[in-house]
Amino acid sequence: MKFTYYGHSAFSLSDEKTTILFDPFITDNPWTDMSPADISCQYIFVSHGHGDHYGDTDAIAKAQDALVISTAEIAGLAGAHGCKNHALHIGGTWHFPFGRIHLTPALHGAGIPGGLACGCLVEMAGKRIYYAGDTGLFSDMKLLDRFGPIDGAILPIGDNFTMGIEDAALAASWIHASFVIPVHYGTWPIINADPQEYKRLSETKYNVPVHIVAPGTVYEF
Repeated sequence: MKFTYYGHSAFSLSDEKTTILFDPFITDNPWTDMSPADISCQYIFVSHGHGDHYGDTDAIAKAQDALVISTAEIAGLAGAHGCKNHALHIGGTWHFPFGRIHLTPALHGAGIPGGLACGCLVEMAGKRIYYAGDTGLFSDMKLLDRFGPIDGAILPIGDNFTMGIEDAALAASWIHASFVIPVHYGTWPIINADPQEYKRLSETKYNVPVHIVAPGTVYEF
């Protein structure tokens, strides 16, 4: 499995056959000099409708003929813009050709009227990955491994709009993932958290390995 990080909360997971793009904030993302035209994928997962997450969903989905997967409201928005889409809601699971996606809660604004923010559990190529989306800490994170062991968790650490370092470290201990990759930090001064501090806290206090992935690089696991 390859985790390709574009900075902020934009990344992809690929097993060489299938690529899922997550929260494709590419244009105006200060971490990357790529353009939407540089991105290849078959699926796009969108956690909520804020511009730094919905981002370039429409342009990439239409150029790649990719399926947009999200809550009903976000899927409907993408559909109104001419994109293929599959609507889910919190607690729902759907089987796709690559595996399955289960929508999880996220404590955050939806960015669209009447909607909800979400995260997801992705099962793909024999791996189970949790992407929290933008969220605060919530105790039901302790239940996420009820479907089986979680190989990796992708958690926001930037504070102000999401969990900060201390809550994200506690979340890592509750999720029981084999490792954590921090995201959603450093893009702007208001979320200027130090990933090295997060790594130290998670590893020393909770014994959870943290892999810091630099924007523009790939982490294989």
